[in-house]
Order: sequence, then structure tokens, then C-alpha cells
Amino acid sequence: MKKSIQYTYFFEHSPEIVWEYLTKPELMEQWLMPSNFQLTPGHDFQFRTNPMPAFEFDGNIYCKVLEIDPLKKLSYSWKGGPGNGITTMDTIVEWTLTPENNGTSLYLNHYGFEETVHLPVYPLMQEGWKKNIHKINELIKKAQHDTANA
Repeated sequence: MKKSIQYTYFFEHSPEIVWEYLTKPELMEQWLMPSNFQLTPGHDFQFRTNPMPAFEFDGNIYCKVLEIDPLKKLSYSWKGGPGNGITTMDTIVEWTLTPENNGTSLYLNHYGFEETVHLPVYPLMQEGWKKNIHKINELIKKAQHDTANA
């Protein structure tokens, strides 16, 4: 059976602002990880973080941009494993933005987790996504505060 991580978060900011944090590598690095992301359909890119041998993860996440609907939807594959070309996780990350109440409703659906294979890492990823989405909001608020005081 496959599992997914789903979150909806409301931002008091326009879809344009939220979209930037989902698609600009220098902003993505502030809340997620360094990457060589490009907003181009079919672009292969990687996120890099610290290896976690206990979870059979070498620290590299291999991704491919699957869908772009500017300011509305972004999806990419999310694959990883212990290294040496072995992939034990093959999932999809999908972001959907909806204008709402002078802000943006952001929906994350990270799906394709194999219940038996990904059982140890699934709760960590659930908490990680929740924390990172909140971090986007804090970064936007700080950037707007800094701009207002400049």
C-alpha cells in the first residue's frame, strides 16, 4: 500500500511571492536544501543534504521537473537511496497554489511512499515538510519586514 504526505497551509501573501520560494534555487536553499533546480519542464536536478546511513540515504535526492503551471502548480520526482545508483525511494512532490482571502492556500502532496519500505523515514519526512512549509512563511515575513524597514 502506498502512503502520502499532505499539508495545506495558508499564506497571507500572493501566489507570486509563494511561487518564488518554490521555484528560485537561492530561496529554496533557505527553507529546504541546496539544489541545481531550474524551472524548466523535464529538467533533472538534485537536492543535497547530509547522508543518513541508518535510513540507507546517501544525502542526494534526484529529481526531475514533471509539471509547471505558473503560479498554480509545480511537480517533480523525488528519488533517493543508499548510493551507487541504487534507488529505494521513488516518489512525487506536488505543490498546488490557490489564491484565497487575499493570500495563498498552498497544498503539498508528496506521494508514492511504499508503506513497508519507507516506514522508518516516513515520519521524519512528514515532520520535515511541515517544518519547512512554516519556514517559508517565516522567510517571507522576514523579507517583507526587512524591505519595509530599508
